[in-house]
Amino acid sequence: MTDEEWRVRIELAGLCRLVALYGWDDMLDTHITARVPGAGHHFLINAYGLMFEEITASNLIKVDVAGQPLNSAAAAINPAGFVIHSAIHKARPDVNFVIHLHTIAGVAVSCQQTGLLPLNQTALSVYSELAYHDYEGIVADAEEQARLVADLGQSNALMLRHHGTLACGPNAGGAWQKIYRLERACSIQVAATNLSTDGLLPLSADIIRQPRVGSTTESLRARGDSIWPAMVRKLDRVDPSYKL
Repeated sequence: MTDEEWRVRIELAGLCRLVALYGWDDMLDTHITARVPGAGHHFLINAYGLMFEEITASNLIKVDVAGQPLNSAAAAINPAGFVIHSAIHKARPDVNFVIHLHTIAGVAVSCQQTGLLPLNQTALSVYSELAYHDYEGIVADAEEQARLVADLGQSNALMLRHHGTLACGPNAGGAWQKIYRLERACSIQVAATNLSTDGLLPLSADIIRQPRVGSTTESLRARGDSIWPAMVRKLDRVDPSYKL
């Protein structure tokens, strides 16, 4: 194993632990992937059967582009989960990390006809680039893979209708920032919808149309580089065993 692969393993395990720490895991049924550096077109994914709080750098599973474990003794993975992730990794060489969640707030907003509303500053950080993919059942075939990738386009944030949220990025911090803002925007929308008795107050069209920073790959990489060390320190204070 190269030093670069071990670094990515630690970062992916850290993302899994952060998802658990924020209460965004769904027992065994969500997944995060990372591209292994190098020319082999290999990927890392959490083992099916482990909670995110149990994920470590060494128990992540390395698979090929078809989702087949490269070690015959490796644990199983979620095959439907990798279908989604592999489609994005293959279509987007700029994407090194993909996070897919089924949180209560994220699924709730994915079920609303309006989708994410431009209600606040946090929502605006993802609103203009948020893509949508209609629900077709469990993603299991190449035809839907093509449609999912087409719907995502060059965005780094995707709402899977009636299903959940997805974010991707060139580095761990960039992917984390994108999923954090998307999930937080969904939580705020659910809270605002529950609290409002006089209707919601969207931001003005002029504010919504203002250009946003952070949507390009390079700007997302830079923001990820600045955010990730702080998240690592947080994880290390809670439980550094993800690095094992």
